[in-house]
Amino acid sequence: MPRPLSNPPVRRVASLLLALGLTAMAFQQPPRQPASQPASFVITGAEIADGTGAPLRRASVRVQGDVIAAVGDITPRPGETVIDGTGMVLAPGFIDTHNHSSSGIEVEPAAVSQVSQGITTMAVGPDGSSPWPVGEYLQRLRTKPPTVNVVTFAGHATIRREVIGYDYKRQATPAEVARMAALVTQAMNEGAFGLSSGLEYEVGSYSATDEVVTMARAAGAKGGIYISHIRDEADLAMDAMREAITIGEQGKVPVQITHIKLGTVGVWGQANDAVAMVEAARKRGVDVTADAYPYLAWQSTPRVLIPNKRYTDSASVRRGLDDIGGAKNVQITRWGAHPEFVGKRLDEAARLLGVSDIDAYIQFQGDEESGMIGHAMTEADLRTFYKQPWVMVASDGGIANNHPRGAGTFPRVLGPLVREQQWMTLAEAIHKMSGMPAARLGLRDRGTVKPGMKADLVLFDPATVTDRATFERPRALSTGIQRVWVNGALVWNGTAVTDARPGRVLARP
Repeated sequence: MPRPLSNPPVRRVASLLLALGLTAMAFQQPPRQPASQPASFVITGAEIADGTGAPLRRASVRVQGDVIAAVGDITPRPGETVIDGTGMVLAPGFIDTHNHSSSGIEVEPAAVSQVSQGITTMAVGPDGSSPWPVGEYLQRLRTKPPTVNVVTFAGHATIRREVIGYDYKRQATPAEVARMAALVTQAMNEGAFGLSSGLEYEVGSYSATDEVVTMARAAGAKGGIYISHIRDEADLAMDAMREAITIGEQGKVPVQITHIKLGTVGVWGQANDAVAMVEAARKRGVDVTADAYPYLAWQSTPRVLIPNKRYTDSASVRRGLDDIGGAKNVQITRWGAHPEFVGKRLDEAARLLGVSDIDAYIQFQGDEESGMIGHAMTEADLRTFYKQPWVMVASDGGIANNHPRGAGTFPRVLGPLVREQQWMTLAEAIHKMSGMPAARLGLRDRGTVKPGMKADLVLFDPATVTDRATFERPRALSTGIQRVWVNGALVWNGTAVTDARPGRVLARP
């Protein structure tokens, strides 16, 4: 973290990460192998998914240093290293626009769970909570580079707490909003790629729309984007999506609805309505996109189940549990007072405690270290979202994450969703993982396989690539990713990480 944990803002970020189950716990890594970066090498025989969405084509790729030097019919030079990609697909490195590894990457710079699924660039600082100050954090990563490239967002809630402190359960004054906007500008000048918000969470939930508009406008003025965990992903999801679009429209800033979902029973089946809303906004000129992860369960704190914030009121708790389909759909990822319940459902924990589901929830939410997974989404809605040309793939995971999305997101799309269920073509999926997020972040030298681009590359077996992480074993590594290069250096050899740490802090255009 940017400062010692005695610093209140950083301690609050750490608390949120704990609540989400995103601690920088020690990760059981495969053995590291010596790194090797020849002056140049050629990958032959692979089908190229170039990141644009174009059909795959067979070609060779030469990498010189950290750059793709040539793509096409290439004759290897005498003594040049040749990698046989026959039967494989070569794609641009996957770019994760929503990753919770801001602290984890400092503790585990190898980022095994990330590179083993093909991630070569990750954007940290989502959901309104980010490292602070941004400049100090990025400088530490420059000094001690990780395996992957990193960009960061500035967190709305982080900045709000910097200005308001613990008196955040109110709307900000005009002077405070002005100060927040100035801090957004500061963060952008220090290297942030935009503003993130988590308006469903405790600190951000008290902010007025106008406050966020002003802060998002400050990010947009510096060429950044606004990425939002919207104010409600449950019964009021449509209103919350509408607010996100309004913030982008009024703030004159590109907006991304992150991990787009319909997360309670009351809004299941309304994906087409959400799509229509976004399409209408795009037609009138609002630059709005979204991302999604390929699982039917979300991860958060248990308090998001109670929108009116009456966390100990029995009627409110009952309504919140009913909205998610009952306590059986609440899976415990963290409970400081009861670590023996991790992995169990809340109804089972209630039985073991000898209390009602409602009383068990009240105890659960009152624990500072509580975190949960909500099994409350439908495959039909997710499929509808993924089919949209403005929806990309992002994990909402990270290092040492207690949701399978942390280790399995990208292979899960390539395997179960593309190969087995044919939700989209392989070329379309790769575009949603590389070229599209690169364009959204403004990364002009990454995201496609063509000469002059940085050599962030993934070589995978399309017949076997799949996720192995489950809700019971969320950190199991994926299979089928054969090799991963970051800036031309091999970081994953199919079974283990190498010693290379070629990741860079990427600059905003």
